[in-house]
Amino acid sequence: MDESAAVTTNPPVDLSAVKAWPFEEARKVAARLAKSGKGSALFETGYGPSGLPHIGTFGEVARTSWVRRAFTLLTGLPSRLIAFSDDMDGLRKVPDNVPNKEMLAQHLGRSVTAIPDPFGTHESFGHHNNARLRAFLDAFGFDYEFASSTDYYRSGRFDDALIRMAERHDAVRDVILPTLGPDRRATYSPFLPIHPKTGVVMQVPMEEVRPAEDLLIWRDPADGTRHATRITGGHCKAQWKADWALRWYALGVDYEMSGKDLIDSVRLSSAICRVLGADPPEAFTYEHFLDEQGQKISKSKGNGLTIDEWLRYAPAESLSQYMYNQPQRAKRLFFDQIPRAVDEYLQHRARLRVAPDATNPAWHIHGGAAPNDPEPPVSFTMLLNLASVVNADDPQILWGFLARYAPGTTPATQPMLGKLVEHAVHYYRDFVAPTKRFRIPTAPEREALAALMAALRDRAPDLEAMPPEDRAKAIQDLVYDAGRREPFLQANKDGTTGVSRAWFNALYQVLLGQEEGPRFGGFVALYGIAGTIGLIETALARTEQPAA
Repeated sequence: MDESAAVTTNPPVDLSAVKAWPFEEARKVAARLAKSGKGSALFETGYGPSGLPHIGTFGEVARTSWVRRAFTLLTGLPSRLIAFSDDMDGLRKVPDNVPNKEMLAQHLGRSVTAIPDPFGTHESFGHHNNARLRAFLDAFGFDYEFASSTDYYRSGRFDDALIRMAERHDAVRDVILPTLGPDRRATYSPFLPIHPKTGVVMQVPMEEVRPAEDLLIWRDPADGTRHATRITGGHCKAQWKADWALRWYALGVDYEMSGKDLIDSVRLSSAICRVLGADPPEAFTYEHFLDEQGQKISKSKGNGLTIDEWLRYAPAESLSQYMYNQPQRAKRLFFDQIPRAVDEYLQHRARLRVAPDATNPAWHIHGGAAPNDPEPPVSFTMLLNLASVVNADDPQILWGFLARYAPGTTPATQPMLGKLVEHAVHYYRDFVAPTKRFRIPTAPEREALAALMAALRDRAPDLEAMPPEDRAKAIQDLVYDAGRREPFLQANKDGTTGVSRAWFNALYQVLLGQEEGPRFGGFVALYGIAGTIGLIETALARTEQPAA
């Protein structure tokens, strides 16, 4: 997904009527600017660098970028996207997926930009994680400006807003206090002074707030020492709900997305923003990504998929496809989702080449212009099944079959197919090979398989002479014919007799050693008739379950 290189061509005549969700969101931003009179829009995404960047962070930036592009197309107005890192926050716990945990534990409570880097590559833990964030955003070509909370506080960019919050200190507290328990309510302040000796971000009550003198007066609960801390210049920061509102107010943010778990926080931060004297940004709530067990993915836990893991097994565009789909619906994010996302992307990409439609996810992924490289002649699922059958631990094995199936096909003539082949080999090695289990065919399955083998032998000469698509269709008809027998017959809604799913499950489980598979006629056309006959002969000769 190359945001910077995308070229928008042939948009629909009336973009205001497009029902794709990025345009629906963009219309809200356009209406906001029309009301305020601003000549440009500021979009923001937030990142908490207490853990390593994860795939959900990519999703937030990608989705916001699609809304931003839609806004530009609708209005012609300029805009900016800030990727804001909350790197002045204190480290509350040690993440599970980092080295040198004992060292980090000694710095709990300090800002992540004031803690040594456990990886030993950057000046602080926060700088390391910020670098990781920027590296993968840059790799995808996002057009954004990176912003560091530490830099913004220390440089004075938030000074005026901090003084404003100090002037409205009681009103800000009034927003938050009803949401707190009695103990926390007694000590709450929107300000967190940085301890002058330990560097800990302190959560303590303010004895006095003196905006005219630029001072916070507070006591260290450990020894009772009274401190006077400047409000400005990075000597304190705001509690995070107040911090969010402070940022919106200071920067004039017009649009920001956030997860479902932050709905209450958005409401409270919006109220604080109004107390400060500004309208909060347009908000969009997306659902969580869940891991295979249905648990929310987390930076600190390191569950779910990482960016690097997804990109090992699939092209980047497929990840964008996954992020585009139904952002307000919870979705599981684990390895089995990857092939489906790849093929869905390929289908939308092929449609985009025929018709530039702004409701097509590929239109947003590619900025309205279809890629120049040709469409792969086979699906990713088909490649995975081929890799499984031929035990492809080398891409050249797959290219041999592809060149025979579609003459002239090479990595040079088919760049996307070249990527898919590499990904298919990785996916086969890591996930398919360890789980392949062939079962013995039942007596009815043996009869049907023998019938299919006989039909393939009988029709082999004329099938091999057909173009690939016609060959796949003709073989699929033979597959159905072989399955038209008990116990695979089933009644269709129109009164005709069809073939049940059980027949195709048998093909996958007995011949391919897996639970699911591709359209079988297409697979045979790719793998070859002689090879498929060999698979059937092997399956019919199998008399006992092979050892795992």
